[in-house]
Amino acid sequence: MVKYLVIVESPTKEKTLKKILGENYLIKSSKGHIIDLPKTKLGIDIGNDFQPEYVTIPRQRSIVKELEKYSKDKDKIFLATDPDREGEAIAWHIAQKLKIKNDNNRVSFNEITERAVSQAFKNPREINLNMVDSQKTRRLLDRLVGYKISPLLWKKIGKKLSAGRVQSVTLRLICEREEEILKFKEDEYWLISVLLNKTEDEEIKPFEAKLFSVDSKKITIRNKKEAMQICEEVKNQNIYVKDINKRKEFKNPQPSFTTSSLQQEGYNKLNFSIKKSMIIAQQLYEGIALGDKGNVGLITYMRTDSIRVSNEAKSEAKKYIEEKYGKKFAKSFENFEKDKKKIKNKTIQDAHESIRPTSVFNQPDLIKKYLSNDQYKLYSLIWQRFIASRMKAAYLEKITINIEAGKYLFRASGSNILFKGFMIIYNEDNQDLNKPPDLKEGDKLKIIKIEEKQYFTKPPPRYTEASLVKTLEKEGIGRPSTYVPIIDTIQRREYVEKVNKKFNPTELGIKVNSFLTQYFSDIINVAFTAKMEKQLDEVESNKKKWVDILKTFYKTFSKDLEKGNQAQRIKITQLFSDEICDKCGRKMLIKSGRFGKFLACSGFPDCKNTKSFLDKIGINCPEEGCPGEIVRKKTKKGRIFYGCSNYPKCSFMTWNKPVDKKCPKCNSILVLDKNKKNGFYYKCSNSVCDYKDIIKEDKE
Repeated sequence: MVKYLVIVESPTKEKTLKKILGENYLIKSSKGHIIDLPKTKLGIDIGNDFQPEYVTIPRQRSIVKELEKYSKDKDKIFLATDPDREGEAIAWHIAQKLKIKNDNNRVSFNEITERAVSQAFKNPREINLNMVDSQKTRRLLDRLVGYKISPLLWKKIGKKLSAGRVQSVTLRLICEREEEILKFKEDEYWLISVLLNKTEDEEIKPFEAKLFSVDSKKITIRNKKEAMQICEEVKNQNIYVKDINKRKEFKNPQPSFTTSSLQQEGYNKLNFSIKKSMIIAQQLYEGIALGDKGNVGLITYMRTDSIRVSNEAKSEAKKYIEEKYGKKFAKSFENFEKDKKKIKNKTIQDAHESIRPTSVFNQPDLIKKYLSNDQYKLYSLIWQRFIASRMKAAYLEKITINIEAGKYLFRASGSNILFKGFMIIYNEDNQDLNKPPDLKEGDKLKIIKIEEKQYFTKPPPRYTEASLVKTLEKEGIGRPSTYVPIIDTIQRREYVEKVNKKFNPTELGIKVNSFLTQYFSDIINVAFTAKMEKQLDEVESNKKKWVDILKTFYKTFSKDLEKGNQAQRIKITQLFSDEICDKCGRKMLIKSGRFGKFLACSGFPDCKNTKSFLDKIGINCPEEGCPGEIVRKKTKKGRIFYGCSNYPKCSFMTWNKPVDKKCPKCNSILVLDKNKKNGFYYKCSNSVCDYKDIIKEDKE
């Protein structure tokens, strides 16, 4: 007979835990929260110390009945929900609903391995009520902001709008960045580089040096005339190596992943959205079937802002590194405080470890056949980063070569690797170090080529998913578990849209942000939101009471609500298209809906005609005899591509933006592409044609 009931959050954990715990344990899932505030009303008794009016979530009623049934006649019920605030709150709500005493029945583990799970069940604890209070404070704050401000937005701007304590600050960051971009004024400047070789040794590989100073002073070259004049003067000078400066330095590995650093690296290296990275990480954490081994949790818990690593994991990594690479590569043990100094964020909760493999001996290549392609890519990234973090620093010799040409000083630089250290497995910059040329002081040089290039100063870039997460973490906005829903929400509400993977605020987003910053500036700002996150931590550490935080917050918030109610209604400009309604002859409006933009007749409700919206870019379809135009489209996952408006009759499609130019080789249309080395360039849309043409100036 089964003696114990174990309640987890996710059904996918059931198999893995069943294998570890054995026949005496019945594993059942709550499938997330079972209790929450009601959807139909505020659900907070403000006059009674902000007491929440919790209800069973309607879709979870059958789950609750099932848990009540299975909880009968059990010797003990263990609550094994996730090891964070949300998990602690879920455990508490289950305990309340099933009338389970808070008597050492909470088990939490950072990894789903036999060692970690067995240890957790040997040492059950009470539910941490401070963590529960912290989660409750966050939930009540979010509900007050959402349910009090959102109706104001409906009244003052339009229906189906929402505000959020954290989402609105995120929108503000994006809108403020857009303002910076609009106000930015570009300045022209020129850079000069020379390709050099030794006069007496043709065998040396030519190398590049850049103009560094004139008459020992740095200068800015403002126009082509100045640049060409300098080039002509340099050509007539004797050129030689003035001096060579060498310095040795260590390059340390980054610590193992936190949630935000995993999201950023997944985006930058694997081109994964942050949502995709978290979904895959959850799969790796909860367990993958590894043949005869059964379900195995491959990584530690994926929601963390700590870089701490357990001594057991350090010891195992040290053993692996010594066996694979040799003792000289393995890092000695060091404490968490030393690790912590490597990152600037001081708001680390350190509830559990960083994200790492549960066993370094589960090498990616050895278990590749059990993983999907995406799982393999992300697991490899986590595994390599962890192994690298436990290796010694790389030792580099940085070399700077100063080259004199009359009053002009050019500079070339590079690095020699004296000891690879962690770089033997993980090069964070994802690029090779420049190896300096073999020169000595006084060597005479000759110019092979001198080149002047025009550039323009650039405004700050729009946020990508990775850079937005980095900023949210840096400013202390939100927590690892909230980054994905925050970014999802502002896109679903159509406050922002992604263009070429960068966030652009929509007109609606700009209007909403303007209203919120005008009337709720005390609350919708970076400093307040970061301060509130800190206060949630203080509730968890029992330094503050949750009721006091809500009272202080509501005192200011209620005054802002009064001001907001006095505001004038804001009109959203209707965007007319060039299309004419084929039913009534009126102009059609560009509207946004659940599946993106569409055209609707401006005569609504008299005329309810709608059409697909074609985002034309002003270029005719290159297919012979096709009357269509190239239009900008999006895949279901939001990736932009370009196709013919005459689809499906015409199947022309390209991922790169077409330009109104023809290929001189095959007469196909050219498209715009980009790489790190040369920036933007034109290439032929015909895959069998190799034509490319570098663009002199970097254009978006």
